[in-house]
Amino acid sequence: MAIGDADSFVKWAAHLIDQVDDISQHLLLVHTPLVVSDAQRDAAVAGTRFAADSASISRIAFADIAGWLAKDAPDVVVLAGRAPFVRLLGREIDRLPRRPIVVSGLPGMSIPALRGALEYRRHCDLMVVHSHREVTAYSRLGRALGVTVPVALATLPFATPARATTAGTDLVFAAQALVPADRAERRRIAEILRLAAVADPSRRVVVKLRSRPGEVEAHQERDGYTDLLENAPENLVFSYAPMSEALSTAEGLVTVSSTAAIEAMAAGVPVIALDDFGIRPDLLNHVFEHSGLLGSADEVVARRFRHPDARWAATNYFHDSRDSRWWEEVRRLVAQRRRGALPARTVPAPRGGALHAAWHRRIVLGDVDRTLSGRIAGVVVTPVISALTALKRRRRRPGVPDAMAADFTLAPSPLAEPVRRRSAASAPIG
Repeated sequence: MAIGDADSFVKWAAHLIDQVDDISQHLLLVHTPLVVSDAQRDAAVAGTRFAADSASISRIAFADIAGWLAKDAPDVVVLAGRAPFVRLLGREIDRLPRRPIVVSGLPGMSIPALRGALEYRRHCDLMVVHSHREVTAYSRLGRALGVTVPVALATLPFATPARATTAGTDLVFAAQALVPADRAERRRIAEILRLAAVADPSRRVVVKLRSRPGEVEAHQERDGYTDLLENAPENLVFSYAPMSEALSTAEGLVTVSSTAAIEAMAAGVPVIALDDFGIRPDLLNHVFEHSGLLGSADEVVARRFRHPDARWAATNYFHDSRDSRWWEEVRRLVAQRRRGALPARTVPAPRGGALHAAWHRRIVLGDVDRTLSGRIAGVVVTPVISALTALKRRRRRPGVPDAMAADFTLAPSPLAEPVRRRSAASAPIG
């Protein structure tokens, strides 16, 4: 059973489970402010067994999750959502009379390893990451934090073996909601794409977006490219198709730091990781150092795409498939649980008591949470949490490596949501 809400996490969970043969599978989509639309759901599960079996996907209210799981009694639950979502669902799982193995993970490239991403998943039985580099980074981070959640390696679900394709002609740009966050930098990217389109009117520039107007993503976008490119040339177009479809006609892919780069490389499509804004923690592009993929605006306009350095690829997402042993680890944990030899990793009660618990539920469910306690917590607790978060962002613990110098950081996430969603408070990213 996979439980998710937002587009990138639903796609990750569906494709992760699809790697495993001979299992019964179901996908629960929880009603939150981030839940996928029907079109986003279809794009997320495209190419998986879920796409051919509509009965294997259900939409569900948060209040019904514990009852569903108690009746269905799955052996394994994959929690596929942002960090607060995972912890909230963990508390629902703690209510079950028969506890499943709880697996969580992150839906794409996860360098640097972030404290919040691990802290909120520390009560899962297993955390899945997607490269040898990430295994090392999260293991080191866990030792620094005193967090002992097991970390297992899986091939990134979108990094499927290269397939034969016809030679494409599109320059595909993988847009990201929060990267870069600066309006001037997003305007600069829009101008680079316009220049690439003007340079060769016979070939398309395709801006690949993940949400249509009115839809939401895991992270809320500001300064969207549809607005920044209102007067674009005719050969500059927008696409909401699955990334796999966009890549089928691609000559190359351009990104700042999207996981779409890995999907493109796996499909044999060359890449440029745009480095005009430098290598910075908030751009999440530290992972591309020494990859051979970094390139400037001039190289984008000239379409000088490139393939990754082989040594970098082996450490970053293109390891030998035999090294991906997450499912073997899951089976071992299931066997232990059935023997009664695996203690439950329960989520402790929040230090702030019932009011803090209500606030936590509120930041995940937003206006979907109709409880009085949630509304009160939103008014009373949110200003306090916001102030504490701002204070933490201004402080850095001495001796902690910066994300620029290491693959993990104990500092607050370098990314922050630009706008609150409805009445839900801002939450840590991860």
